[in-house]
Amino acid sequence: MEDNFVIVLAGNPNVGKSTVFNALTGLKQHTGNWAGKTVACAEGNFEYNSKNFTLADIAGIYSLFANSAEEQSAYDFICSGKADGAVVVCDASCLERNLNLALQIIQIIPKTVVCVNLVDEAEKKGIYVDSAKLSDILGVPVVLTSARNNIGLDSLCDALCDIMEKEVSPLKIDIPENREDAIAVISAKSGEIANQVTEYRTNEPYRKDRLLDRIFMSRKTGIPVMLVLFGLIMWITVTGANYPSQLLSRGLFSFGGILSEYLLDSGLPSWVEGVLIQGIYKVLAWVVSVMLPPMAIFFPLFTILEDSGYLPRIAFNLDGFFRCSGACGKQAITMSMGLGCNACGVTGCRIIDSPRERLIAILTNSFTICNGRFPTIISVITMFLVTMGGVLGSVLSGALLLGVILLGVGATLAVSFLLSRTLLKGESSSYTLELPPYRKPQFMKVLVRSLLDRTISVLGRACTASIPCGLILWLLANISVNNISLLHHISQFFAPLGNAMGLDGTILMAFILGFPANEIVVPIILMTYMSQGSLIEMSDNTELWAVLVANNWSIKTAVCMIIFTVFHFPCATTCMTIRKETGSTKWTLISFALPTAIGIFLCILVNTFA
Repeated sequence: MEDNFVIVLAGNPNVGKSTVFNALTGLKQHTGNWAGKTVACAEGNFEYNSKNFTLADIAGIYSLFANSAEEQSAYDFICSGKADGAVVVCDASCLERNLNLALQIIQIIPKTVVCVNLVDEAEKKGIYVDSAKLSDILGVPVVLTSARNNIGLDSLCDALCDIMEKEVSPLKIDIPENREDAIAVISAKSGEIANQVTEYRTNEPYRKDRLLDRIFMSRKTGIPVMLVLFGLIMWITVTGANYPSQLLSRGLFSFGGILSEYLLDSGLPSWVEGVLIQGIYKVLAWVVSVMLPPMAIFFPLFTILEDSGYLPRIAFNLDGFFRCSGACGKQAITMSMGLGCNACGVTGCRIIDSPRERLIAILTNSFTICNGRFPTIISVITMFLVTMGGVLGSVLSGALLLGVILLGVGATLAVSFLLSRTLLKGESSSYTLELPPYRKPQFMKVLVRSLLDRTISVLGRACTASIPCGLILWLLANISVNNISLLHHISQFFAPLGNAMGLDGTILMAFILGFPANEIVVPIILMTYMSQGSLIEMSDNTELWAVLVANNWSIKTAVCMIIFTVFHFPCATTCMTIRKETGSTKWTLISFALPTAIGIFLCILVNTFA
């Protein structure tokens, strides 16, 4: 009978722990070059030399002296007795800090393998670790690896198999009961061991990182460089998404026409074709054609920033602003995650230790413009605010899009400030932000991860939400009362409020019916304006502009449309995620009402005084 062992995989944040996990188990646990990414235990299985291993990847932590929910969870798991052994992943370029955790774990789980990872990066800095000497001192196996290059992983598995079959006598440390004294003792021991086993063959191993940090983290250049980088990403997204969107739209709607003819020729009732094609399929086609191209561009570019180690520098640059607003600097990271999907941003708020600050981050994450709202804002900008073409037009469009994003950031800070002094009173907490070394992004892995883990995942959720929405839309558009469709009746109901906001009833109705997915707001508007029973294809922005202008759109309408696109209730997926993360209907309703109230107020203000 084959042996079965449970192995806990532990390590500081950003040491390549999830990369080791993925390489051994074959699972695609998301990896990223910033601290605090793994917020829950992931499990995977692998077999080696007739032994079965269950690998439990716990959250990245610095110590077992619990300061956070992640550290407490890790401590509970390690002390539970469930694990037969452990693998502690360390960064070869900063071994002293990593040994702190390793020394604590081997006191609890003797059968531990120390995996000194990222040796390739350490060698580039002139840093070398004597693994044999370190193993002699610790009394446990030590393996040098470069997990991202699949170097040393077989040796790691061999060490695991070997240690499971024999008794080990790891280094014992007399740890005081007092927490502060215990930390001091272990830190001193870590430093002593690291000095014995680490060789520095250059006087300035971190010179390159420090030079880059002088640019990316300087008070003078840090934020301007950050704005330029995000502006460049926005420009590339705006410029690159238009043509693929048009091609997808034409192809999907043409295929929809073929499906429609097939269903009608098959003798099925016309309402069946209406529900399946004119309702559900056309909504899905619109969502895919509008949403997929910008996501396929934005997510890889954003993932490159993440993989290179730049994202924590954003948190550093914005930390002062968030602390002044009574929030946590880590919120800068969750806010950046929200650019792709607000639901992902809400889930990412788990990295914030303080429950109060975590709740502030959750409630304000919808102020970050998610991918589902980008197409609407881009279309309105290019149709009404930047009418010139060419490179200059693209640059101006990208700059305006960046300005809209900054509007959301400003609102995040302002609302965080108000919440921290009203509903969620309290002072901002301090936290340790690890700045990982700069790394060359792995472009193929970035492409695969951004497309599969993010683009397809987010698109799948949007499509799932769009199916019932397509059915409801078709029914509302094709059921009439007094020869007027229900869509128009609903539009007329919202007309007074819409007109006061510089919009109209149709636009407000579209936002409400677009609750399952923000991508379908514009097609609902067009569908209602043109009194169609289904969504229609628009080959380019010129046709779309003509329809909107014919229905009394102006520059003021466009500005109010952008404002309400930024400030309105989160989508259904995000609301469900908020409910799950907070466990409270109350906070979910507040997260729904708060941005909507701000959006209504700002639109009325612009409409009144502009």
